[in-house]
Amino acid sequence: MGEGARTTPLRVDAQRNLEHVLRAAREVFGELGYGAPMEDVARRARVGVGTVYRRFPSKDVLVRRIAEEETSRLTDQARAALGQEDEPWSALSRFLRTSVASGAGRLLPPQVLRVGVEDAAPEDGARVPQQRQSSPGSPELRLVEQRQAPAEESASLGAGDDAGAATLLDVVGRLVERAREAGELRPDVTVSDVLLVIATAAPSLPDAAQQAAASSRLLDILLEGLRSRPV
Repeated sequence: MGEGARTTPLRVDAQRNLEHVLRAAREVFGELGYGAPMEDVARRARVGVGTVYRRFPSKDVLVRRIAEEETSRLTDQARAALGQEDEPWSALSRFLRTSVASGAGRLLPPQVLRVGVEDAAPEDGARVPQQRQSSPGSPELRLVEQRQAPAEESASLGAGDDAGAATLLDVVGRLVERAREAGELRPDVTVSDVLLVIATAAPSLPDAAQQAAASSRLLDILLEGLRSRPV
């Protein structure tokens, strides 16, 4: 009984620390990108960096955990929009609004945002988003983060949950295709354009009310840019 009484609180504390670390990691990576150091995560979680490493033996493991969770969250949001909205444009706009409000766009895994990326990079290494028209339904976003993570981190991110990323692209693709077939989405808009909207419309501001207002306003503008207009 004495041993059980001593170990139960430790398990509770360990679970609480894990939740604090994951919450802090989402905040830090969302604000600074996946290149942010583990020390920043520990400081935000108010735990020692050793506590973080006990749960996640390397930064790569923590990054993969966050990226996979955010991919799964976006996929669930896309499925909910598909299943609960009969009108194609309403389904697509609902998915975008829900995803932006959740902040998941700031944590999209790079392998999702690197569909169709060219091998050659500019000499300074800072690549920016570019769009090109593609065949309907094919993701053609050419994007690499401007804030470059160390090479070993970039490699681990690229080798993340590819199955989860493929599922996300497939479900969002159905939202895009429905809206396009209904004539409500510009014919040149791709799956990756939609994901770029999520990433772009999720700014990180110090004031929560300002952040929500800025996200909503920016998303309204971006949605207008996606929508088809009568000729």
